[in-house]
Amino acid sequence: MARRPSKHLRPARPLDTARFARREAKRSGCYLVRNIPAGHSSKTYTCPGCTKAIPAGMQHLVAWPEEPALGFDTGVEQRRHWHPHCWRLFR
Repeated sequence: MARRPSKHLRPARPLDTARFARREAKRSGCYLVRNIPAGHSSKTYTCPGCTKAIPAGMQHLVAWPEEPALGFDTGVEQRRHWHPHCWRLFR
């Protein structure tokens, strides 16, 4: 039985932006933002705003740039998980 390639070598999964994401403008550009309910959060993430952990089971949001930065094919490759408060403070 063949092994699946490492998830780090696979391309980023596409997110359904049509139904669940909203567009938000920040000083650094436009972002697509999606709320993650507590019941759907099964992993621990590090918030880029405060560098503290977002534990599994905590409501948070995921945001990615609408236009990818140089070196990225899509903005989804740059998605990050944020505490809602940290996202509000992000410029």
